Amino acid sequence: MSRVIRVKYRGGVLVPEEPLNLEENKELLIKIIDVEEKRKILEKYRGILGRVDPKLIEEAIEEAEHL
Repeated sequence: MSRVIRVKYRGGVLVPEEPLNLEENKELLIKIIDVEEKRKILEKYRGILGRVDPKLIEEAIEEAEHL
C-alpha cells in the first residue's frame, strides 16, 4: 500500500489530517515534502509551458513523486 497523506507538525509529532486505519506498530517509510516549498517551485515554473491549469501541474508533480 502506498498513498500520500497530509500531516501537520504539532508538539514534536506528525499528526495526520485524516484517519490512517493502520494496524498497531505498523512500520512505514515517510517522505517529507514541504508544501510551501512545493508551491514556490510551481510558481517559479508557471507559464514556461504556456497557459496550463495550475491544478494540472500540481497533479503531474504528485504523480511524478510516486514513480
